[in-house]
Amino acid sequence: MSDPNAVEAPVTFKAYMMCAFASFGGIFFGYDSGYINGVLASQVFIDAIEGPGAEEISASTTSLIVSILSAGTFFGALIAGDLADRFGRRPTIISGCALYLAGVVIQMFAASALATIVVGRLLAGFGVGFVSAIIILYMSEICPRKIRGAIVSGYQFCITIGLMLAAIINNFTQDINSSASYRIPIGIQFAWGLILGGGLFFLPDSPRYFVKRGNIEKARAILVRLRGQPGDSKLVQVELAEIVANAEVEERAMPTRTWYSSWLHCFKGSVWDSNSNLRRTILGTSLQMMQQWTGVNFIFYYSTPFLQSTGAISDPFLTSMIFTIVNVCSTPISFYTVEKFGRRPLLIWGAFGMMICQFLVAIIGVTVGFNKTVVNEAGETVARNISAVNAQVAFIAIFIFFFASTWGPGAWVLIGEIFPLPIRSRGVGLSTASNWLWNTIIAVITPYMVGEDRGNLRSSVFFVWGGLCTCAFVYAYFLVPETKGLSLEQVDELFAETTPRKSSKWRPTRPHTTEHERYSSRDGSSGEGVAVDPKEAKMGGDVAHIA
Repeated sequence: MSDPNAVEAPVTFKAYMMCAFASFGGIFFGYDSGYINGVLASQVFIDAIEGPGAEEISASTTSLIVSILSAGTFFGALIAGDLADRFGRRPTIISGCALYLAGVVIQMFAASALATIVVGRLLAGFGVGFVSAIIILYMSEICPRKIRGAIVSGYQFCITIGLMLAAIINNFTQDINSSASYRIPIGIQFAWGLILGGGLFFLPDSPRYFVKRGNIEKARAILVRLRGQPGDSKLVQVELAEIVANAEVEERAMPTRTWYSSWLHCFKGSVWDSNSNLRRTILGTSLQMMQQWTGVNFIFYYSTPFLQSTGAISDPFLTSMIFTIVNVCSTPISFYTVEKFGRRPLLIWGAFGMMICQFLVAIIGVTVGFNKTVVNEAGETVARNISAVNAQVAFIAIFIFFFASTWGPGAWVLIGEIFPLPIRSRGVGLSTASNWLWNTIIAVITPYMVGEDRGNLRSSVFFVWGGLCTCAFVYAYFLVPETKGLSLEQVDELFAETTPRKSSKWRPTRPHTTEHERYSSRDGSSGEGVAVDPKEAKMGGDVAHIA
């Protein structure tokens, strides 16, 4: 039996640097979500798209430009899972960077035409989808267990840095009276693709991928490099043995290797069975849906033109930049709290805090804030009560604090923990695709909700986000389990033995077992784990068959 007390190789500085670099993929997500906010408010860009004299981009055009990237990312995330299993995690991410760079070039050199910027953002979206879906999988497979949670939270941290960089660049280009006012924010994206794509050429692929492809020695060499251990290290041998055993488990759980049967396995079981694959797939995809329902991307996509339209904020670009700085500074708090207090309390109280802030912004806005403006002697629309408007801005910032320290990283951490081994890559891919699907839906409908010639909700839109945060609060209380401090194998036992509401009190009833041992006992064999020597593992075709 595998030793439950086996010590993992010490975490080296090199391992930290490799994993931290991989989390740089979050920059793609964040910057792409943020830069369009300022571009849409650039008068030069408005003139280029709508024609000279136009005051703003129409609601339908805004909806198309913003949402098309999210649509491309949705399909990219779905495709990426199969490509990562076929060609490798690292090549899939690198190919995503290449698509992203091509999309940036199209946007940068042909941004004066609506059709070309839409095509460019769609292509870039496919690239972002590849990166966002596979980078989490790649990190989880190369990271030492001790730092996996912090590294996944680090991915969200990089998303916030991307948003902040976009806001800073928008702020410093807003007054340029030429096409550089929007070409610079678009073109800077090129650097992110070069850095991540170029850097990955010097990083190894996942050792697990090579085990699945039957190349044990390559997997051993990668583990030696990742763990900073000598080639004959017992710690490397033990870790490699478990990877080989897990590959055999995956083959036994899904013996049919066609792409459609692999996807169908994600929906196996009953929705009423808390331990079924279907239940976990619904949980992962709905977690990402709820994260988008909080309305946070309304702030980062539309805050600049929205604040401009109210006439109540003297410098909406600066205000948007402050929001992103709050986002960046708040996210690292989760590095500590997600392990100290757990996933479930973070999501419950985070949703509650966001709900209160959204409703306060809405109530203040419709009574004395954003919605109450007057025309001054200069013919400008200004706020009637500046203090009320400042209070609204403050509560939006507090809302961002709650999101960044709870739901922002928390949803990503959980989707990496709740899926069993056989469907983990596709489960994470589906959950990521869900994030981008709802991102797209919100990007499409929001301009119609707040546009002056459409819904013109103004501050009332925050009643919508407050109501959805209320849904997130109820959802987290009844459906989110507590997985803090558990191995992935023990998470599987938790789903089988308790409910989300009682999960925080659940304790493992047996010693830690490997996934190989757990599945062996399930399929009717002896229940004893098999200690596998990687040197003796016989690889047939693509999959390990353990002797």
